Amino acid sequence: MKKYFIGICFLVGSLFMFNYNASSLGVPEKGKEKPYLQEMMKRVQLPVEGASKIVKFIRLDETIAAVSTDRIFYYEKGKWRIENIPGEWQTAGKDNFGKLWLGGIGQICQAGEKSLVKLPAEAGKDTIHSLLWTDSKTLLVGTGRGVWQWTGEWQKLQDFKILNINQLVKGSGDELWAATSGGLFRRIAGKWINLSYAVMSPGLGLTYYCLSAGATADDMYFGCQPAVGLISGKGDHRLYSADNGLPFGPVTSVLPVGDELWLGTPVGAICKSGDSWRYYAGRRWLDNNRVNDILPLDSKRVWVATNAGINELGKVPMTLEQKAAYFEKRLNERHLHYGFAAACRFKSMTDTTSFTHSTDDNDGLWTSIYLAAESFRYAVTGEKEAYNNAVRTYLAMEKLGTVNPIPGYVARSYVSIEESTGEGGEWHVSADGKWKWKGDTSSDEIVGHMFAYPIFYDLVATGEMKERVKSFVDKLMGHIVDHNFELVDLDGLATRWGVWSPDSLNTSKRWMYEKGINSLQILAFLKSASHVTQNPKYEKAYNLLVKEHHYLDNMLGQKMYGPYEINHSDDELSFLPYYTLVRYAKESPDKVLYLKSLERSWRAEDADRIPIWNYIASIGLEKNCGLQIAAEEMQLIPMDIRNWPMLNSHRWDIRKSAINDRFFKPQATHPIPTPERAVSKWNSNTYQMDGGGDGLSEDDGAYFLLPYWMARFHSLNQLTANGVDR
Repeated sequence: MKKYFIGICFLVGSLFMFNYNASSLGVPEKGKEKPYLQEMMKRVQLPVEGASKIVKFIRLDETIAAVSTDRIFYYEKGKWRIENIPGEWQTAGKDNFGKLWLGGIGQICQAGEKSLVKLPAEAGKDTIHSLLWTDSKTLLVGTGRGVWQWTGEWQKLQDFKILNINQLVKGSGDELWAATSGGLFRRIAGKWINLSYAVMSPGLGLTYYCLSAGATADDMYFGCQPAVGLISGKGDHRLYSADNGLPFGPVTSVLPVGDELWLGTPVGAICKSGDSWRYYAGRRWLDNNRVNDILPLDSKRVWVATNAGINELGKVPMTLEQKAAYFEKRLNERHLHYGFAAACRFKSMTDTTSFTHSTDDNDGLWTSIYLAAESFRYAVTGEKEAYNNAVRTYLAMEKLGTVNPIPGYVARSYVSIEESTGEGGEWHVSADGKWKWKGDTSSDEIVGHMFAYPIFYDLVATGEMKERVKSFVDKLMGHIVDHNFELVDLDGLATRWGVWSPDSLNTSKRWMYEKGINSLQILAFLKSASHVTQNPKYEKAYNLLVKEHHYLDNMLGQKMYGPYEINHSDDELSFLPYYTLVRYAKESPDKVLYLKSLERSWRAEDADRIPIWNYIASIGLEKNCGLQIAAEEMQLIPMDIRNWPMLNSHRWDIRKSAINDRFFKPQATHPIPTPERAVSKWNSNTYQMDGGGDGLSEDDGAYFLLPYWMARFHSLNQLTANGVDR
């Protein structure tokens, strides 16, 4: 979480086996939000164990045939049946009578008949890539070494010699098209013409991988090494490459679906809708990135055939309120660890019902995010469940202050005496011998505590609970003020990052980077402590830091950027205190400086497209700071928030920055689209091209819940009234 200093001290698809509608998520239909279309992945379960390489989809009236290398899976009316046909099938096609044929290595076969037709001896080892019936008696077979014509006897077409034939399709009238390794061919008036030598741009190269008829028979889409394009019968030709948004290639399958264009590549699927592009790769979207075929089911769903089976990509009508309810339900089912909101780790890739938890370095911070979210939720809805969740979460966090023997100190985390603490960290045993608690608490933790407690105090706590919060905040901030604005551990020394003292921030070069942000933090802590406790001690401490040590001047330039190291983790540690300051110092004469600092920081963060920064800036500055972008990003956050590895450095459409990030890793010049990058709790670099983990861990989802309920609480209408149709 802190500055990087030298020496550096599935949801798997099985979860989505439901019909595509929001009610299947088990969340309520309520509120006045406009539905949007939420992208989802659903794993299509084939009636066999293990993954099957699906090479081709063929529609047979009301039946879908999914052809694998050794069998056919037939899907009709929600049920599967299997036809086993030994061989190494590579493609399939349908004849003029609606019969299904398979093509493999040196042979073809009619499904159901199981009688093999061998290619001539010279083609006995050739792989068949495409089958095309030109009429009821003539079959063209495209292989890795040319085209064979079968009319009961075999004849090789000399036009193609030994070119690799990737696809053969029909065009208008008796026209035929062939995508080959030696060019794009078109048969006109019975004669094959290589368009690559006649009219096509030399820059497209000679290798063409796929073809598909367009809206009319005179339109033909093609995919080649650098681009995908349309040859239009009306002359409205189009060409898409990296220059105008194509994420990757070569495009090996192309399929127009209504107003969308679906593309398959060796590394992922692509959808072009209007001027926008979406890239689906990695286990969040596909079990295997090699796309062999794409089949439209309806206007909102497609099946993608890969080397590991079938994935359904679809769009579900949903509201953000329903999305919040879904994350809420899942968090309470599998993300509670001693009351902390915690990531869970699955024991296998395919079973989301069996999982474990472990301690985290920032249990207090992450759980404070959930506490604030539930407090806002309760204030908005009055729901008993939200109240209970908030109280339960507060009590778990309060224990961080009582499990250790230091008055006013809060631990990073705690676990039972029997539980493993993992590697590293300062661990101690509690006085009753029942717990182990983690020391060396960071400023990150205090940011979380002092952000969430006042919100809980104002919006949820009553009676005795209000007094408990008041007492706890008084002890915590009393400890920090009494120890010269430092968080002091068992050894009597300040923790590594728990330092806000003037001697350090104003005079030590070690704290040059944190001078602004830590000044902001402590001023926010003191204002919120003053609000909760009404103890004049904290207002006095605030005035000391402002008048004698210039902390307001320090915080004006808190965001480090430009030639300085950019620490995206610090954004969280500044915007949460900004919210606290503007919430609890509304009448302060210093507010103009708070807002000046917030405005500067917001301008530096604007391009990052992180919803909660947009919301906090809008609340504090009392103007629209990217609310529509925030709503879009809230919609784009994936439902599957497992730590899948998400790789983007190979993409054509992403421009690499000339400057690496603070960990010396490559980054992009613009944020990676949210559904296409690794999950983060807003504390990571949205420009990071490659990220994620092994896919066995799942985030708790509170990073969605807090901005959602905060925006609802503050009536940010851009969120609650406007949907974004995609």
